[in-house]
Amino acid sequence: MSIDSRVSRVQRVRHELKIRQVEVLSVRAIGSHFRSISFGGPALHDFHSASFDDHVKFILGDGPDAAKRDYTPRSFDPAAGELVIEFALHGDGPCAAWAAQARPGQQVIIGGPKGSLIIPVDYEWHLLVGDETGLPAISRRLEELPAGARATVIVKVDDAADRRAFAGQAEVDLHWVDSDAGLLAAVQAWALPAGDGYAWCAGEAATMAAVRQELVGVKGLDKTAIRAAAYWKRGGSGFHENLE
Repeated sequence: MSIDSRVSRVQRVRHELKIRQVEVLSVRAIGSHFRSISFGGPALHDFHSASFDDHVKFILGDGPDAAKRDYTPRSFDPAAGELVIEFALHGDGPCAAWAAQARPGQQVIIGGPKGSLIIPVDYEWHLLVGDETGLPAISRRLEELPAGARATVIVKVDDAADRRAFAGQAEVDLHWVDSDAGLLAAVQAWALPAGDGYAWCAGEAATMAAVRQELVGVKGLDKTAIRAAAYWKRGGSGFHENLE
């Protein structure tokens, strides 16, 4: 099979969009700049998150001035009806500011997920690249990969105190970096393995565009074997875009 005739095994699934009011159950600090917040409430009775790449819309306020940001469902326990979201506390955005002061009993609105990109776990290799905003999805993905899976993980965090241990059974080659330039350099130094694999990349828009260009344009990774997303854009707010 030639590269051009390869067919992606990734599945896109759409969900009915639902808006839910949820209540803060607990708040836990992770490193220096993260808060893990657990939410509950009857509105979560039919919540479903099919992929580590899912996003819910976190909504603060009402009307046209409401703040809306995308966050990864870090985990969901259907038996307990408990949803966990990790918030990065970088910058001065309204949702990060809310997370910094969050207390049990506070109520907020979330919407979605409105769709899932289901990436099989049985690839011969996995590449996970991201900055702080991609850490929740990377953590969840590594927990989902089966024993024997091979994953290279390249993560940029500004503060070494935000580095974390990852759970899971996969064989992980982990690289921490502290700058966008270091992230791109680590991707450039990575050798594209033989076999059927998949690359997932998420973070700042310009950096992720450069990472995608390196993987597809320089290393020759097939475009069906990569998911690259801009979770935020330097100088912008509320930005989220898939890079093609």
